[in-house]
Amino acid sequence: MMSEKRILVASPIREKPGILWEYADSLLNLDKEGIKADFLFIDDNEDKESVRILQRLTQRLPAVLMDGGMKPAAVNSNTKHQWDVDTIFRVSEYRNRILEFAREGDYDGLFFVDSDLILHPKTLKHLIQHDKDIISEIYWTRWAPSGPFYPQVWLCDNYTQYEPEYVGLLGFDQIRKKTEAFHSMLKKPGLYKVGGLGGCTLINRKVLMSNVSFTRIYNLSFKGEDRHFCVRAAANGFEMYVDTAFPAYHIYRDSDLPGCKKFKEKCSYKKNEGI
Repeated sequence: MMSEKRILVASPIREKPGILWEYADSLLNLDKEGIKADFLFIDDNEDKESVRILQRLTQRLPAVLMDGGMKPAAVNSNTKHQWDVDTIFRVSEYRNRILEFAREGDYDGLFFVDSDLILHPKTLKHLIQHDKDIISEIYWTRWAPSGPFYPQVWLCDNYTQYEPEYVGLLGFDQIRKKTEAFHSMLKKPGLYKVGGLGGCTLINRKVLMSNVSFTRIYNLSFKGEDRHFCVRAAANGFEMYVDTAFPAYHIYRDSDLPGCKKFKEKCSYKKNEGI
């Protein structure tokens, strides 16, 4: 029964104030009826206004606020996020800390929501209903300001979005067609099995009680802690899925902020005061 589910909603937070405000508004609009939802935030902010927004959000929710305790990191620009080795290590440690908190708290699930996302209010309840090992709600991102949109899920390896051939090599046109077919499928509301995911991910109790983690696997060169988590999950026999019924909105750069208003109107957000 959904009423029995205890879910921890959590994320490390290092964000600009404008983006963090939208994230806070999204969490306050999340439909939690029938769910015992607690929140955990790790404060990794440098901006004092971001710290204040996060503190106010924590006061509005049943939340725990932890100090990050580690320094420098990713820089948001209007072209792309900058990720270096130290940043990836720091974020993986934060995510591992959140995993341990969820295990020690005996939660039924852990919902990771990155701090540059805003969600449809029905997202959490909908993901719980699928009852999968690991499941993400989809969102789409322009990695370059004028480039095409790509999903945050993939089928194999680092970020491969087509099924590889195990005999022979695929040509450029074959790869393009297979990738386009994958994207077209994901644009239709449904539930699809994938090989990797992140950003907006619900992990069930069975996975939490395993030895999965975000620690780098020493013989893999993949960048990003989510890649190493997904490899461990698959090696442990867990399956990963993406739901596409209620896509989230990704505020990847400042130029994405104007789109928040239209998204929230579409999702019938309620106005929140005092964030």
